[in-house]
Amino acid sequence: MNRLHIPFSLLLALALLVAPAAHSQPRQPLSIPADSPLWELEGQARALDYQGRKCLTLDGGAAVPKDLEMRDGVVDVDVATPASRGFFGIQFRIADDGANAEWVYLRQHKSGLPDALQYTPVLNTGLNWQIYSGPGFTGAVDIPRDSWFHLRLEVVGAQAKLYVKEMDKPVLVMNDLKSGIQKGQLALASLMGATCFSNFQVRATADAPWERRLPPMPPGTLVKWRLSPSYDALQRNLERPLSPSEIAAISWQEVQAEAPGFVVVNRYRASPHPRVSFANDASKRLDPQPGMQVVYARTSIPSERDQLKKLYLGYSDDVSVFLNGQILYRGRSAQNFRDPAFLGIMDAESDAVYLALKKGENELVLAVSELGGGWGFVGRLADVEN
Repeated sequence: MNRLHIPFSLLLALALLVAPAAHSQPRQPLSIPADSPLWELEGQARALDYQGRKCLTLDGGAAVPKDLEMRDGVVDVDVATPASRGFFGIQFRIADDGANAEWVYLRQHKSGLPDALQYTPVLNTGLNWQIYSGPGFTGAVDIPRDSWFHLRLEVVGAQAKLYVKEMDKPVLVMNDLKSGIQKGQLALASLMGATCFSNFQVRATADAPWERRLPPMPPGTLVKWRLSPSYDALQRNLERPLSPSEIAAISWQEVQAEAPGFVVVNRYRASPHPRVSFANDASKRLDPQPGMQVVYARTSIPSERDQLKKLYLGYSDDVSVFLNGQILYRGRSAQNFRDPAFLGIMDAESDAVYLALKKGENELVLAVSELGGGWGFVGRLADVEN
């Protein structure tokens, strides 16, 4: 997905989406008219007529069915949008604190492209589309302009399917829902771009077994890490390694990478939401970015001899790499940083750093900073070909 140009609208939507629920669940299909008092409206949201239909119109807003929680079920809704650009869709399994959820949405400006629609977990208020991308997370679909079409979301255990227009074949199969939340509220939402919703209906289904469908863990993946608290990145020299006394003073949290090797920092630390100055002005690419946060991640690499290893490295959005107290690499892979169309999608094959390992234990430290779109990293070791 493109970076949301209104990141604070995301915070507003997530903070206000969740009203206290009575933990009730419909046993029969529940239809809620657009002008019903059963809607909790937040942000730019109102009921009006569009093309002869009474509908909810959202533009940087959300509509939450009151007193409704759902684990497994089917959500049906008609949508129409006059906007040429936007992000609209369905949030589901929204946690009580509003900071974590599942979110599947369409983008008018990407109509027909491989990433016209996107699924991402919301973790600690952060979208993670730069980390979770490709099959199971993005898909192509034509998005009509100024005409009504149908969306259906089917949620079954740890999986979900999204149908657009045609109900016989899903346009996106979400094989593994990543938030880990098993029950929560629903919301219709548009982060930007006026979008109309009508004929909303939700039907609960019997709870399916909770079966994760994780991808394989590639050989050489660095799985065990220790994570520091988050710090203001502008208050630290990110090219300087941590001293032994600093390492000893930090309270480190042991974490394990999830398949296929991702350490998703947003699972453990609140997501920052800086206003990135270079998103719309490339001349500000090297300017300090107030609000950027950094964590340090440590792991130990044993080596039976002095040797050179290749570290395949993916990160979002900014990294410094230290080996045995020496800096080896510094890079930034944030959206729009390398060129205006650059998305900053995290991939283990994006970069490689060569590690001169000494015999015995070697300490690898990453300083990983976040600017938006997902906070995380992945590392895999490989032999160097002679």
